[in-house]
Amino acid sequence: MSTELRVALAGAGMVSRHHLIAWSRLAGAEVIAIADPDAEAARRRAQEFGIGATFAGVEEMLERVQPDALDVAAPMGVHGAIVAAAARAGLPVLCQKPLAPTLAEARAIADAAEGRIRLAVHENWRFRPHYRAILQAIGEGAIGTPRQFAMQSLSAGMLTPAGGGTPPALARQPFMAGLERLIVWEMLIHHLDTLGFLFGPLEIEAASLQRLSPHVRGEDTALVTLRAGSARGTLFASQAVAGAPPRRGDDLLVIGDGGALRLDEAGIRINGADGRTRHLEIDFEADYQASYDAAIAQFAAALTGDGPFETPPEAHLAILAAAEAIYALGAGGRP
Repeated sequence: MSTELRVALAGAGMVSRHHLIAWSRLAGAEVIAIADPDAEAARRRAQEFGIGATFAGVEEMLERVQPDALDVAAPMGVHGAIVAAAARAGLPVLCQKPLAPTLAEARAIADAAEGRIRLAVHENWRFRPHYRAILQAIGEGAIGTPRQFAMQSLSAGMLTPAGGGTPPALARQPFMAGLERLIVWEMLIHHLDTLGFLFGPLEIEAASLQRLSPHVRGEDTALVTLRAGSARGTLFASQAVAGAPPRRGDDLLVIGDGGALRLDEAGIRINGADGRTRHLEIDFEADYQASYDAAIAQFAAALTGDGPFETPPEAHLAILAAAEAIYALGAGGRP
């Protein structure tokens, strides 16, 4: 099959590998170039995935290779400049979340792209197969109408491991140590988007934020009360839980008026009002990469088929507005 979509990638950091695996699995698409100021990082990624060209800057890359689309896996502080370069070149963009460090900056990026290029936000959490399965079960009425939920994600990722050394979350992504907005802006926007995906529009009611780890500038612990569609619940997350695993998936309990659904390490369990139980096993490791695969496949399909993006800027801006409300309430203000 001939290549239909020639893609350039901006960024050669940790997540770029997951992007490149996803593109390599997608028939009819090819990553033809990668740009990163770190020449050695770009070279390693290019060698690993057989990419023919590397560049230090995005503008030079776009001018030289003239791709059909740009995938952005670079730090959020440079998203604005990269999307602007793509807009000048008239290229559609898939940009990693969060779009920018603040809601105002994210809106400016979206406004600059509107009417000039197609822009999608790479929000892949909702594409995890287990969340798609949960949405399907809810849609089929397995637990009736959702009324209450509790989502939780706890780890020791920001704490010094036994025997010393760098906290595991910072070993994977060192930039997080310097973020003033940490767990909400960098991590919980995934969970907020997923809750909106499962239940409907979000309304933040209350929030408490804390920094428990000495290794970070921003908050590493958050407790949020919110409404999502017909359901009301809590979102609790911390990466500073002594004794917890260094990296942990999500736990989710959904109580409906016709049953309950639980997501945890054991998989998905659905208890109907009739007393019957259904269990769905999950390969969490496979689901992690599968979410990248599906997010990128949806972007490519929308381009080649001229359909809508599942995660357009307006959907992402709504989630960032919810995150801003959490920060306002967590600081004792109003949303």
